[in-house]
Amino acid sequence: MTAQAQSHSPADAGGTAAPQGHPQRWLILGVICLAQLTVLLDNTVLNVAIPSLTRELGAGTADIQWMINAYSLVQSGLLLTAGSAADRYGRKKMLIAGLALFGIGSLVAGLADSTGQLIAARAGMGVGGALLLTTTLAVAMQIFTPDEHPKAIGIWSAVNALGFAVGPLLGGFMLGHFWWGAIFLVNLPVAALGLLAVVALVPESKNPQGDRPDLLGALLSTVGMTALVFAIISGPEHGWTSGRVLATAALAALVLALFAYWESRIPYPMLDLHFFRDRRFSGAVAGAVLITFGMGGALFLLTQHLQFVLGYGPLEAGLRTAPLALTVVALNFTGLSAKWTAKLGTPVSIALGMVLMSGGLVSIATLAAHGYTGTLLGLLLIGAGCAVANPAMAHAIMSAIPPAKAGVGAGINGTLAEFGNGLGVAVLGAVLNSRFAALIPVAAASLPAALASADSARERAAVTDAFSSGLETSQLVGAVAVLLGGLLAAALLRRAERADSAMAASV
Repeated sequence: MTAQAQSHSPADAGGTAAPQGHPQRWLILGVICLAQLTVLLDNTVLNVAIPSLTRELGAGTADIQWMINAYSLVQSGLLLTAGSAADRYGRKKMLIAGLALFGIGSLVAGLADSTGQLIAARAGMGVGGALLLTTTLAVAMQIFTPDEHPKAIGIWSAVNALGFAVGPLLGGFMLGHFWWGAIFLVNLPVAALGLLAVVALVPESKNPQGDRPDLLGALLSTVGMTALVFAIISGPEHGWTSGRVLATAALAALVLALFAYWESRIPYPMLDLHFFRDRRFSGAVAGAVLITFGMGGALFLLTQHLQFVLGYGPLEAGLRTAPLALTVVALNFTGLSAKWTAKLGTPVSIALGMVLMSGGLVSIATLAAHGYTGTLLGLLLIGAGCAVANPAMAHAIMSAIPPAKAGVGAGINGTLAEFGNGLGVAVLGAVLNSRFAALIPVAAASLPAALASADSARERAAVTDAFSSGLETSQLVGAVAVLLGGLLAAALLRRAERADSAMAASV
């Protein structure tokens, strides 16, 4: 690391890690993981509340998708700017601000009485989430030595998975005893505890000569991605060739092109396009987007299948999705995934992980209709794949970024995950809706609406069969995306390793 990034003087308000690592680094990792968990719980807790929201707020499929995507898209647009601001102004300051904003947003969401208010509150929570997600990984990279980075990132990734596991369980428990708003209000004590711990324990670290925030870039990326997902969500209902869909898709293409042009011209881009010349970085980027695309979309659909089609309650649905995340937690907290990655190498680890994930999605697609066993097998395979691939890709991204830009690197990693997740919900949801609409043309905008309009058990069975068919198609699309992502990432990373070896040999 550069001397600037590794400054330890008291003037830096606590500085960053010494070469041997911060003496309290493992305790600090626990604190920042608690802050991370606060955000991640909200990513998944909403999934089990979908039936309650459709009943109590009259939310349709598009409303539900926007409740999920409003949060992830705001984060996607702001993560890079938040990371740049953290590098310049202080990562501890951004952690504190993020926890405070997230807590306020949770309070507003819990008290919302319309879909519009809830979507707006979720977008506000996304601002706080952006500040948190960038700084947690950046702080971890600063307080640990390079040799400890894989293990620390593995634990950080395991907490990500723990959020997936605890979110549905916590949501199911809260919905069983309280109204849907409680799933947001439960964030308040966690955010408060995290805030106190960050103030007391986390050291300040920053790069005072860092680049100033790229506000126009943040605006362009947020508008462009929002327009893109809006077009995808609107496609099944309004038609893929309708003026509304084509106009928003064209707007997305234009704004994202302007974003790329702007980033290539300014001296302080939040996304330095030169990073993409590094094959290691490009390969990890490709894999990160597609792995979250497949997993985020698949879990969004699976929770609905468990409740609407198989008839499980919210808590039961949460329990039945938990094996995925618990597998990730077990493999990462025990250090097994880090040992496998060290033994196999990054390219092979990522390829293996994403092949396992793809196989898990195929299992869910083809066997879920025959009972929970096929779903369980799929969840275990996806969990094992995530445990191996996710830390390897995060480490590949962070190691390709200069240490003084740790916040920006974490922002890139988080942006890819959030964008892939949001796009997965939108695209796989659109695939499901298109298939569902083709089979059940009446009241096809919503599965609950179609079930409510069914006049007999035979008609209800036809509706659930149509939904299951759409689920199968969408899961298979996700499986193909994940598999292609694994092969592409592994190939690019392998090329990067060979190029590095050839350069070292020539010297």
